[in-house]
Amino acid sequence: MMRERALHLLNFQHGIKAVFLLDVTMHTEKIQVRVTETRQMMEVVVYDKRASSIQVVLGAGVHSVKCELTPTRNGLAYAGSVMGREIVYERSREQVQADIDRLNPGEFRRR
Repeated sequence: MMRERALHLLNFQHGIKAVFLLDVTMHTEKIQVRVTETRQMMEVVVYDKRASSIQVVLGAGVHSVKCELTPTRNGLAYAGSVMGREIVYERSREQVQADIDRLNPGEFRRR
């Protein structure tokens, strides 16, 4: 969890200025994926998470690599390839959608 403070200066009509100090909390979601070749579990950072696909970042800094995980044909896992290696996130599409709904309760839900 990373914490940062932001200072915002707003100009209103008639030249009145207001200063707001916002306390912004940023949460980095991490998930465990399996490298199919070695069967090892690896922790990766989630860049974007939707029921249709999950984008993850492997590594850190200049050596980081993005990978898109898409649902398998039977819908029981997400799979993707990075640098010639296959990685699998072993959760179903319904479980991922439930996670998204749980983490963003105020967001608009499509039918």
